Amino acid sequence: MKYQELVNVYEALAGTTKRLEKTDILAEFFSKVDTQTLPQVVLMALGLVFPPWSEEEQGVGDKILMKAVSSVVGVSTNAVEDMVREKGDIGAAAEELYKKRTQQTFFSKPLTIDFVFTSIRKIAKISGNHSQSRKIAIILELLSSANGTEAKYISKTVLEELRIGVGEGIIRDAISKTFGIDKKVTERSHMLTNDLGLVAEVAMNEGEEGLKKLTLKPGRPVKPMLAQLSEGIAISINEMGKAICETKYDGIRVQIHKIKDNVQLFTRRLENVTEAIPEMSDYIKEAFPDEDFIAEGEMVATKDGKPISFQYILQRVRRKYNIEEAIDKVPLTLFLFDLLYLKIPLIDEPLKIRRELLKENVNTSKAQINLSEMIEASPENIDEAEKLFNSSIAGGNEGIMIKDPEEPYIPGIRGKKMLKFKAEPETLDVVVVGGTHGLGKRSNFIGSYLIAIKNQDNELKTVAHAATGLDDETLEKLTKLMEKYKIYEKGTKLTVEPKIILEIAYSEIVKSPEYEAGYSLRFPVVRRIREDKSIDDIDTVERLESMFKG
Repeated sequence: MKYQELVNVYEALAGTTKRLEKTDILAEFFSKVDTQTLPQVVLMALGLVFPPWSEEEQGVGDKILMKAVSSVVGVSTNAVEDMVREKGDIGAAAEELYKKRTQQTFFSKPLTIDFVFTSIRKIAKISGNHSQSRKIAIILELLSSANGTEAKYISKTVLEELRIGVGEGIIRDAISKTFGIDKKVTERSHMLTNDLGLVAEVAMNEGEEGLKKLTLKPGRPVKPMLAQLSEGIAISINEMGKAICETKYDGIRVQIHKIKDNVQLFTRRLENVTEAIPEMSDYIKEAFPDEDFIAEGEMVATKDGKPISFQYILQRVRRKYNIEEAIDKVPLTLFLFDLLYLKIPLIDEPLKIRRELLKENVNTSKAQINLSEMIEASPENIDEAEKLFNSSIAGGNEGIMIKDPEEPYIPGIRGKKMLKFKAEPETLDVVVVGGTHGLGKRSNFIGSYLIAIKNQDNELKTVAHAATGLDDETLEKLTKLMEKYKIYEKGTKLTVEPKIILEIAYSEIVKSPEYEAGYSLRFPVVRRIREDKSIDDIDTVERLESMFKG
């Protein structure tokens, strides 16, 4: 199938903001695609060529792509940079520059979806000597055969910056509509596999019954079950009747997969961080039986047996060099709290069974591997849960988790069956969409950050400007990130890709016509950069509204 046919779909999707229209456009296209091409098209509709959890990435920056565009179009890289500034992104710039293209490639064949998909995948596998020139060669081959609109979307896909308003929910709905499958079945199969390409392929070839057979598989991470806020320890326990209460650690949530002799660790964003923390794989192998499994826990940085700042553990999982030195400086402890797979999938079992199996199968004789501290609570012993909360805070932790022991594990869903109760006032997780340069001695920094949350259609809605709580070190780091993700800059203001997640504290939620969410935050303070979270984890307008109503 010609790539231009997919490009036409991209253009149609970019031309509407309506979710149902986007779903219909994709469903119609999916119905025309063959079995081999469908998984490719599904990923490419998300702007990807690998599943979201894959370690593989193109590793192509703006400069490399600009160099390729300048070579194909026959203009200087400065001219490309000028057009990017004018148009806001390199895809739109490439499309405009192709109108003035002076160099034509003779005897080139029309691009196919398969050729574009496999070529971009090849880029991710290139490393070592002369890797940059080899990557450029592949990009040149694609761009030389492309027309202007094709070049626009090839550029966006190479940089993983498609931005046509299509998320996983729309793709799932389109798969359901195309193949006549219950949305709940499609959603569950996606939750369990985290691979929409696979879901689409099975839906096409095996229908609803085939999707029902898809399940967890070690090595393929699933989105974590998410917690809501508890209104209070007593209230939550009384509502549940019985509860499992656990210490809430201030670390990084990890999902641990073991397949034969291979251990992999994924963050809540499904990033594979195994190589950054090699010592943990050895501890895990010693602690678990020699079986395939998937477990969940919180990894905490410690010193003298006490938890230390969250930022230290971020440094560990982001580190690529001098890892042995970091192991000694920032030792890690893993607190396990759930077991999702042991020989067979366990997520449909109630939590109390999963927790008991975890206890039976984990050897905690090594100091680095522990089970999370927990108690079984009921309305009759709420004081025990309160004691756990107080001891958790005294130990340098965040608070407690309150979980319904009768509930299964539901990937990717935030519900009232798993709650969190923290000592400090609640914060919001938001994404940065723009910023303004500072004044005076901070004029070299971005001093104010325009932040957003999402609505039920996953559209970003601005909610405040945050400018306090930032020391010079954090400002410098944020400013570098803003430059990295910059889309457009005019005067002192700039717009950025929604990539930077911040945790924001505030004094009050107020109604505000100034911001797209319809609400704003009084005295917002940046608590920290949440590098362990993605745009999928940010808070919603609906939650803000419910908190406002109280």
